[in-house]
Amino acid sequence: MTEVINEQRRILLNTRDLSHFADLAVRSIREAQNRTPVIAFVTDAEMKRLNSEFRKKDATTDVLSFQYSDEEFEPGDSLGDIVISAEQAAKQASQHGLDLDLEIKQLILHGLLHLCGYDHETDDGEMDSRETELRGVLGIA
Repeated sequence: MTEVINEQRRILLNTRDLSHFADLAVRSIREAQNRTPVIAFVTDAEMKRLNSEFRKKDATTDVLSFQYSDEEFEPGDSLGDIVISAEQAAKQASQHGLDLDLEIKQLILHGLLHLCGYDHETDDGEMDSRETELRGVLGIA
C-alpha cells in the first residue's frame, strides 16, 4: 500500500482514499507495477524550498517527483517520492473549477509518470498523451 504522509495542516485531506487511488494508478502504469511510491503533502513554503534546492527555481510548484535509482534498491522496491503542495493543489482546483480531490489525484498521476521516466519538458508529447489516456482509465479526466 502506498504510504501517504501529510506534513501540512492547512488543507484537510483523506490520506486513506489518496493511498488507495495511488495503488490503483500504480497498477494501471506498466512501468510502475510492483513498485511503491511514497507521497508527501507539504506547505507552499516547504515546496518553494524544495523547488529552489532541487530545480533552482525560487517559486512554489504543485508537484515534484524524486526517482529512486536502481543501483540503490533492488527491483520491486520503492518507485520514488512524490511531493505535493496541498495549498497549490487547492488554488489550482479553484482556478480550474475542479474538486480538490480530483486535482490531487491528477497530480499524483502526473508525479507517478515522472517517476516512471516520462518528462513533458523534453519529450514530444508522450507524457501528455499517456497522462490523458490514464486519466480516462482511472476516471479522473
